[in-house]
Parts: sequence; C-alpha cells; structure tokens
Amino acid sequence: QVQLVESGGGLVQPGGSLRLSCVASGRILRPNIFAWYRQAPGKERELVASVNSGGIANSADSVKGRFTISRDNAKNTLYLQMNSLKAEDTAVYYCNLYGLGPISYRYWGQGTQVTVSS
Repeated sequence: QVQLVESGGGLVQPGGSLRLSCVASGRILRPNIFAWYRQAPGKERELVASVNSGGIANSADSVKGRFTISRDNAKNTLYLQMNSLKAEDTAVYYCNLYGLGPISYRYWGQGTQVTVSS
C-alpha cells in the first residue's frame, strides 16, 4: 500500500508564493505519473499539473508561467512551486500517483488547503 502525505499549504497574500510537497511511502512501481489536482468550494476537482517518471511535465493553462511541478524520484517526493498566487488559486490541493505499467494503481493524498487572500 502506498501513502501520500502533502504539506506546505497555508494562507498567503495575492502575489505571494508557496511550495507544496508530497511524499510517497511504500512500494512504488514505474512508470507512473505524479500529479497535483485542486478542488475549490462548489467546483469539480481539476488537474493542475503532472510529471511522469521520466520527468516530462505538463500544466493547466490557468497556472502556466506561475506554477512549476517537479519530482525527486530518489526521495519519492513531488513538489509544486506556486508563484504569483491569485485568489482564484484558493482550493484544497491533492497529490495523486497512478501507474502506467501492467499493474494498475491510483492513490490520493489527504489534501492541503491553500488560501490566497489579503
């Protein structure tokens, strides 16, 4: 069983920065995709950014140029550097890990709250 534990959320003013981390523990099979999702109140969960085990990253248009996703495979850790934060970035951010190989799996973290407000 794999566990994902997020950290780094909090309250920040508009224009500020935060760095989220997600540590995965357990037996992790590759290839896989590590991703950040977010869910704002009253809205559906949406994909923010993802990075595969080879290091290829993608991000949503709404965060391009502001958020950077990265991973450290040696530490089984996923990061999300969030700069120039806006009020509309306020949401619970979830870490997600899913397998691309012959054995299918998908795991979620418990979520971390990010609030952008003055």
